[in-house]
Amino acid sequence: MTRRDADVTSLVVPQDSVVTPRASEADVYADVTLRPSSLADFVGQRELVGHLEIVLGSAKTRGQSSDHLLFAGPPGLGKTSLASIVAHEMGSGLRVTSGPVLARPGDLVALLTDLQEGEVLFIDEIHRLSRGVEEVLYPAMEDRRLDVMIGRGPSARSIRLDLPHFTLVGATTRTGLVAAPLRDRFGFVGQLDLYETDELRQIITRSAGLLGVELRGDAAGVIAQRSRGTPRIANRLLRRVRDVASVRGHPTVDAGLAAEALDLFGVDEHGLDKIDRRILSLLCGQFAQLPVGLTTLSHACGEETATIEDAYEPYLLREGFLIRTPRGRVATDKAFAHLNAHRPRGGLV
Repeated sequence: MTRRDADVTSLVVPQDSVVTPRASEADVYADVTLRPSSLADFVGQRELVGHLEIVLGSAKTRGQSSDHLLFAGPPGLGKTSLASIVAHEMGSGLRVTSGPVLARPGDLVALLTDLQEGEVLFIDEIHRLSRGVEEVLYPAMEDRRLDVMIGRGPSARSIRLDLPHFTLVGATTRTGLVAAPLRDRFGFVGQLDLYETDELRQIITRSAGLLGVELRGDAAGVIAQRSRGTPRIANRLLRRVRDVASVRGHPTVDAGLAAEALDLFGVDEHGLDKIDRRILSLLCGQFAQLPVGLTTLSHACGEETATIEDAYEPYLLREGFLIRTPRGRVATDKAFAHLNAHRPRGGLV
């Protein structure tokens, strides 16, 4: 891509910062096209969107770059979309990278010195920046300058590089892991919450129109109910429903077909998938009489402990299917009812 092409697209992605997602090219393309392009198109997060309208509107009125912004929340809620929207609303370019990619201070220096006036720099998973990279970022955020050491030993000297005005947008799924000095340098910190079913229904209806899928009845509601409060999951399930409708030759999707398609892909009415049900089956069967530790559950389930703890357990806890006690994980009555299982006499509550 030439520099001119990058300016036209207003999206400059350093070659070494591209991380290949675990999805097909078609799914990646569909996901990009489904992203809202402005705050007016963004559904949900009303309080956060209202605050952004004020922050960005004030910056545009003054003719200045916006304050640095930090978006926090679980994966799939729209942090990357909001970064793109910030660049669009400010009429500026967007540079995209992530915390793990910026392994050395020099990587960040190269990126910062190549920024143009007013551009937006988006760092995903910013809590994974190394301490050395963070130290370089502090003066860049506060004073728009870099102090770079040239040479080594007694002949080394420091030079100061001035940076153009820019807006740093950080995204994190682990707010507690963002260093306090870094977090305090953001002018605005926005917390994204899980979406309500009605909000997801609006997102699915909009996405269906973009994908050319005709929904009838409460098909959008069926998909929304199984989306775990997450737009990314909602759009993914919509595409799978579209695939089933296409293969079976159905020009429209109604609630029955949507439910049948999601059942086919193993997503039940509570949004639980195969791994979720495997965890609950173990807790309601093999470990119904006693609490079980995470390591034991991991070995029995065949999944890594980090995967269970970060990807599956939060939703099961939030929906009341399991609880964590000092002695281990325990299934709730709701889990037994969902699996049509009976709690053993004298079992744990």
